[in-house]
Amino acid sequence: MKNKIINVVQVLVGNIVLAVAVEAFIVPSGIPMGGATGLGLVLHHFFGWRISMTVLMVNVLLLIVSAVFFGKEFVEKTIFSTLAYPVLLEIVANIPGISTITNDLMLCALFGGLLVGCSMGLVVKAGGSTGGTDVVAMLLNKYTPLTVGTSVYLIDFCILALQAVFSNKEMILFGIVLTIVISTVINRLLPDGKVSLQVMIISKEYEKIRKEILFQIQAGVTLFYLETGYAKEKQKGLICVIPRYKLYDLKEMVYCIDPYAFITISVVNEVDGQGFTTDRLSFEEYEQKIEHKENL
Repeated sequence: MKNKIINVVQVLVGNIVLAVAVEAFIVPSGIPMGGATGLGLVLHHFFGWRISMTVLMVNVLLLIVSAVFFGKEFVEKTIFSTLAYPVLLEIVANIPGISTITNDLMLCALFGGLLVGCSMGLVVKAGGSTGGTDVVAMLLNKYTPLTVGTSVYLIDFCILALQAVFSNKEMILFGIVLTIVISTVINRLLPDGKVSLQVMIISKEYEKIRKEILFQIQAGVTLFYLETGYAKEKQKGLICVIPRYKLYDLKEMVYCIDPYAFITISVVNEVDGQGFTTDRLSFEEYEQKIEHKENL
């Protein structure tokens, strides 16, 4: 329960930081922006629609997409941002002096990009999403070699192209600077792309954790024998390699089973094999293939 509260607070803080970035640096400066907010700027220019309402509509649409590709649990973590961010935009926009912090376009691009990148990093690390087009970026990260940061850059570049219709050349250049800063910060905060995570778990409840990794997390796991240093007890540890987006669920599951479990996480630059470069086989399918090979 404590971890869930911490994650909700982290998601809330991330959305507050995002709203401040938009209302303090991006909207007042007129710098073109990507994402759902960028689409909101486009529709606001042509039709006078409120940016917060456009963001809400885009977020709801992509929330449905999330349900299809990431499942119910991801949607539960994302729905909070989907509803909270448009509300926070309205609240932050009414803070006195929020839009007059600086008139320097370069400062707006740099600080706006820094805050947007940090906000997305905070929310994604909590296992959720800020909603909007970062859902598309996470989809591209899941099914292609692209990192989340690179995917955000490509999506935002397309949205920037729409804003080029009513923005001058200099503003477009600042928009590109903003987008590069955002993607750079995200890539610094999140170990993404085809980079995977190797997780080592030491717990007396290794058998329960083993089953959950196999059937809930849908990942392979290896057991190894060990002896604890303090009590000199012989037991087993677990090692598994997972994509980044599964880390939150794995940690939540482990600490739910054993609050005193010891976990170490290492970044793995490349992984080949089932579940990564080839489709993951069930135990029965794997046994059949081995049996077929031996009979040849």
